[in-house]
Amino acid sequence: MLKGSCLCGNIQFETSAKPKGNSMCHCGQCRKQSGGIWSSAYVPERDLTITGDVTWYAASPTAKRGFCASCGSFLFWKAHDDDTISFSLGAIDGPTGLTLEKHIYVADKGDYYDITDGLPQSAQ
Repeated sequence: MLKGSCLCGNIQFETSAKPKGNSMCHCGQCRKQSGGIWSSAYVPERDLTITGDVTWYAASPTAKRGFCASCGSFLFWKAHDDDTISFSLGAIDGPTGLTLEKHIYVADKGDYYDITDGLPQSAQ
């Protein structure tokens, strides 16, 4: 069971499903909202239990982003037409037991860092 929360604890989430797509996102939207690279994994939406009031922001025509209105923690990413939901690996309480698989949206990465870990990289 993975459990996570926002910084202030007003939003909590948990899943017993095995997360997939463990990645670091370098897109401009994730960098702006998180202040850096956003690490996430996804599970079927039906397998993620969320408690607390998530504020959703439709950052694009294809997806929305969920965050805590009290502390500002960026917790979730959800495509409008998909049945999965991504959650922030940084919000997990305790060890995740996960390993990163890839870097995504590296075409948008900041010019102030390099990616040197040898993981696969995709432009999108």
